[in-house]
Amino acid sequence: MDKIIEWFEQLNYMEALVNIIGAILIFIVGRWIVRAIVAFMRRQLVKREIDAMLVSFLGNIVGAVLTVAVVLAAIGYLGVPITPLIAILGGAALAVGLALQSSLSNFASGIMLVGFRPFTRDNFVEAGGVAGTVMRVGIVNTELKTPDNRYVVVPNSAITSSPITNYSAYDTRRIDLIIGVHYDDDLKVARDTIARVLAKHEQVLDDPEPTIMLMDLGDSSVDFAVRPWVNTADFWPVRGELLEQLKTELEAAGCSIPFPQRDVHVYEESKANAVKGER
Repeated sequence: MDKIIEWFEQLNYMEALVNIIGAILIFIVGRWIVRAIVAFMRRQLVKREIDAMLVSFLGNIVGAVLTVAVVLAAIGYLGVPITPLIAILGGAALAVGLALQSSLSNFASGIMLVGFRPFTRDNFVEAGGVAGTVMRVGIVNTELKTPDNRYVVVPNSAITSSPITNYSAYDTRRIDLIIGVHYDDDLKVARDTIARVLAKHEQVLDDPEPTIMLMDLGDSSVDFAVRPWVNTADFWPVRGELLEQLKTELEAAGCSIPFPQRDVHVYEESKANAVKGER
């Protein structure tokens, strides 16, 4: 700090004006060079088919580091002693780091997400208590878009400290349905009808083969577990279509889909009192 104060005392203001203009030019040209370097790096990584999320993250890190180097170069051109300045900045960074421990935790978590890659951009995930499509993994936050088109920013530490479910990790998914029929219905007819509906649907995959099995004898129904496989992108549309078609076809085949019922018996108070009087 004493060296910096001494530099200010010995400052030639005319020379300082020239140095300031030079420092500004260094900063402007340096920033342009940094952008060019980062853009070139990103193009090369994309050509090598590196994951887009990793490309974005590395671009942000390299851009930040090079920008700091440009700022120090501009300050050094002014004649300001860099070594004590770096020491001051280091102490300030330590103080800020202690005050922003959560942000540093998010930064470390961001590195883990990029390194281990539990998901990539455009994957549909459930992470940090939020379900949505991954838009970007930033230095401290991950940006998600929910199915109802909301923009949600989730701290990276909240994601790495909780289970992550990636619904887009594999090309295929299994639909799990429970289809109940009445106890008086013909189980063979019900099974054959379910199998026919699955076989007719064009988006139900043959491999792996759909599974139809008697799962449970419930309180009011005989329950079949119906488990067809579909492409991940077709999961929700096919699930809705199968439910509709199964209900329609089972009813057409003479099977009924029961639902819980409750019988309520109402007694008139006068009649109840009369019965008590007779007793």
